[in-house]
Amino acid sequence: MNDYPDVDAYLADSERWPDEIAAIRPILLGCGLDETIKWGKPCYRIDDDVNVALLQEFSDHLALMFFQGVLLDDPANLLHAQGPNTHGPKRMKFTSVAEVEAVGDTIPSYVADAIHHARAGTELPPRPAEELAPELQERLAADVDLAEAFDGLTPGRQREYNLHISSAKQSTTRHSRIDKVVDRILAGKGLRDR
Repeated sequence: MNDYPDVDAYLADSERWPDEIAAIRPILLGCGLDETIKWGKPCYRIDDDVNVALLQEFSDHLALMFFQGVLLDDPANLLHAQGPNTHGPKRMKFTSVAEVEAVGDTIPSYVADAIHHARAGTELPPRPAEELAPELQERLAADVDLAEAFDGLTPGRQREYNLHISSAKQSTTRHSRIDKVVDRILAGKGLRDR
């Protein structure tokens, strides 16, 4: 990840979507957002430290990602989930300057809504309850120590383990994945913790 001093430097180095970024940038700045570089990408914020939106370049589109997109009214149906396991962020996708221009008058209402929620401190709605993989449920029911250690993990770590285990297509693979992470769970570590 490159460390750019500002969005101008980022834009000068952009090879995928520089024209689209140049088209959307004045819209965001016109909404009163400040711009900076965070995570190596153009980030738009308010009050010097409250992130509102981020521009993300992908191979097939430019995304205008709203950090609390799930809270926004979406009358034009422009927002898309980041992925099946993402809860709060939502994004608009662009593949041309014409697409940016087509919604250029609409983007400010989304930004205003995002600013309102950011300043109001609106909490994200709770994540829908996810059922644990059946193999994990069985293993936790059979091993009290493991169940206690799993319950002691943060909800995010529990979710990460469940996603890792439940994403396997075959039950034998799910059992194997459980076997490989038992020691980590008992140690109170997340799947990716060192």
